[in-house]
Amino acid sequence: MNPHGNATLRHERTSVLSVEVADAPEVATSAMFDERLADTYERLGVRPGLLEDLAGIVERRWWPEGTLFSSVAATAGEAAIEAAGIDRDRIGLLIDTSVSRDHLEPSAAVAVHHDLGLAPHCLNFDLANACLGFINGMNLAATMIDAGQIEYALLVDGEGSRYTQERTLERLAGPGVTVEQMFAEFASLTLGSGGAAMVLGRSDAHPEGHRLLGGEARAGSEHRLLCVGDLDGMTTDTAALLEAGLDVAELTWTTAERNGWDWGALDHYIMHQVSAVHTTAMQKRLGIDPDKAPLSFPTRGNIGPASIPTTLALHQDQIRPGDRVLLTGIGSGINTTALELLW
Repeated sequence: MNPHGNATLRHERTSVLSVEVADAPEVATSAMFDERLADTYERLGVRPGLLEDLAGIVERRWWPEGTLFSSVAATAGEAAIEAAGIDRDRIGLLIDTSVSRDHLEPSAAVAVHHDLGLAPHCLNFDLANACLGFINGMNLAATMIDAGQIEYALLVDGEGSRYTQERTLERLAGPGVTVEQMFAEFASLTLGSGGAAMVLGRSDAHPEGHRLLGGEARAGSEHRLLCVGDLDGMTTDTAALLEAGLDVAELTWTTAERNGWDWGALDHYIMHQVSAVHTTAMQKRLGIDPDKAPLSFPTRGNIGPASIPTTLALHQDQIRPGDRVLLTGIGSGINTTALELLW
């Protein structure tokens, strides 16, 4: 018996029926950010272009001012329901995994539930775990479907970086900013805006679906203070967070091998999108073929929990029936989970 079997995730009856995105309409380029910070760069001797040249983020998206994150999540959810072709009255679970929040109470899920006209019997709540929330939601929903408690689950996520980045740019453009503060808040400028949603259902009722096989999860909570933020801003020890994330991800990967998962030569790797530095380092540490790992961060930045489903949705036309797909994510804190799909 595996004493840590709670972190080895196996599913028998659940398939992904649809995954869709809601793209923010306004493009905010890294060149625009450089212009806003030109005086600070010159005073501190910092080379412009780090966001594009080092992080690899050419642009990210913004929602118009006043856009509700819950509305973004609902828009993505509507698209996912339509793509799945199911009766919304049979959805038994709605989970909103957003980090971005319009307010503390009530939950974002109740707003999405109302906007989508879901049935009174549809359980709904928020599930937050930094950038890993959507993957956690998939596992929880699959557990309930496997148990026969629900027929269908809808996962949604709505993120927005505009307010956070506007506040961050204002602070970093101030006369008293130091090099240390500049780089502590640098990661805030890599964020992006977007929405994503997924419908999961019973495999026996949907042979056209994509089987969720399971995966592996691990925690490294000793690293919980390396990235701390709210809507007003975020401070990150970027180098330490990267190294810690690599270590916990490698632990997850090697433990998965011992528990019977074979992820060395899958067909597609849908990785959480942070930056070019993060992606390259993760591919090297885990032995992932870069040609099998599609990228979304160059044009959308780090969209938090929406990153993995967004990358999957944008890439799904390139996935063939029978392909093996790994969704692998890291949430600051640190938590990691990898889930395998049989397409």
